[in-house]
Amino acid sequence: MTDKEMLELAAKAAGLHRCENYYTDAAGNHVEWNPLTDDGDALRLAVKLGIDFKIRKGVTWWDHQKSDGVVYWGHEPHRDDPIAATRRAIVRAAAEIGRRMT
Repeated sequence: MTDKEMLELAAKAAGLHRCENYYTDAAGNHVEWNPLTDDGDALRLAVKLGIDFKIRKGVTWWDHQKSDGVVYWGHEPHRDDPIAATRRAIVRAAAEIGRRMT
């Protein structure tokens, strides 16, 4: 999945809509949003969606439990930048939530 696809699915889960090169919220307000590059956007996304993440040696693990008890999980290796990997793990989790929305 490309970064663009992942961001679009994560935005869907967060209740944002993509317009050209920016996102809009439910009220139609322009929102500058990129949780792949912005620590604050990533943390707000994790909190809003109830994404749990754990940082272990070289890997950030994520999981999300839906109200029906189904748990989605995954991980992102740190490579050279554990902070970027943690943001990416959060966005991956949000994208999975967005992908499974009906």
